[in-house]
Amino acid sequence: MLYTQVVAAGAAQALDLNVARTADRAWWPPLQPAAQAIAVLGGLEVTAGIAAGIAASLWVMSLRAEAAALAMFPLSAVLETMYKYVLAHPPPVAFAHADGPSLVTMLHHGTLTFGGSYPSGHMMRTVFVYGLGAFVVSRLARPRWGRLAIAAAATVGGLMAFDRVYLGVHWQSDVVGGVLLGGAVLAGAVAWLDRPASAAGG
Repeated sequence: MLYTQVVAAGAAQALDLNVARTADRAWWPPLQPAAQAIAVLGGLEVTAGIAAGIAASLWVMSLRAEAAALAMFPLSAVLETMYKYVLAHPPPVAFAHADGPSLVTMLHHGTLTFGGSYPSGHMMRTVFVYGLGAFVVSRLARPRWGRLAIAAAATVGGLMAFDRVYLGVHWQSDVVGGVLLGGAVLAGAVAWLDRPASAAGG
């Protein structure tokens, strides 16, 4: 991915630092609990639960082949891990505040640490899971519910992007990378769900 090459070359460092400093100046401790609550929405536990719920719903509706699209969720985790080990991109430790509680946070601060902070896993999962949920609702429910689902997914995505930088746990480039990679995974899942009827029928 072109943007990953830009980050790897260090071309995003100046903007990363400027954005981190701006967020640090805007930091207000009373907002930390709210920021941590937003982080939970993109945590592994919540997003995995939503992904499992979407898969189960499709399965119950006899859309069993379509439920296979949720296999992209563990694949996205593998992709995230690969990027974090391969790309040397240390997190903004000097600006960091306590993140929302999650398994990923415990692993990151424990013995099983990732090599870098690119891309933001919270952002990848948010884009994929909430985006896919909005797509499924827009296709299977009434138009009004579809519009609400899309608006809700966009809202969660926007809040998560701000949250990652505001808490100082990711650079803005990590967030952008998470959006792009999560979007790529989402596009693959949507392509499977939206494949022609002839292909879906075998």
